[in-house]
Amino acid sequence: MTEQCSGHTLELETMLDAPCEQVFRMLTEPAELAKWWGPEGFTMPEALLDLQPGGSYRLTMKPPDGEPFHLAGEYLVIDPPRRLVYTFRWEEPTPDDRETTVTLALDPREGRTWIALSHGEFATEERLGLHRAGWADSLGKLAQVIGSGA
Repeated sequence: MTEQCSGHTLELETMLDAPCEQVFRMLTEPAELAKWWGPEGFTMPEALLDLQPGGSYRLTMKPPDGEPFHLAGEYLVIDPPRRLVYTFRWEEPTPDDRETTVTLALDPREGRTWIALSHGEFATEERLGLHRAGWADSLGKLAQVIGSGA
């Protein structure tokens, strides 16, 4: 996985051992998303997705020791299996949280998928760091799920 930071925008890239169509499903189907979303130890007991431009989503995340919390947003661009863009906001925000935008670009490479993520812009370096860790864990879990065939 490679990382670049531009201001308070996170950019990560990684190669996944699956075709773009499978990776796109993992990003957009609730049952598949629940297998890998969130930092290590977190679960996602509920995912509501209205996968269409202008449609909304709401994810419930549960940390290992703590109460569930939620994130939500709106789909801006859905271009299967190559591109997904959506807004991202915490429903229980801290003072430094603000709505951000996530862009996921998928590029086929001989049966594999190069995925490039851009997420931002964050208000502070601390919020950027939180999301850097969360996305790194999540993309690592996605690679494991794909590798296991689950």
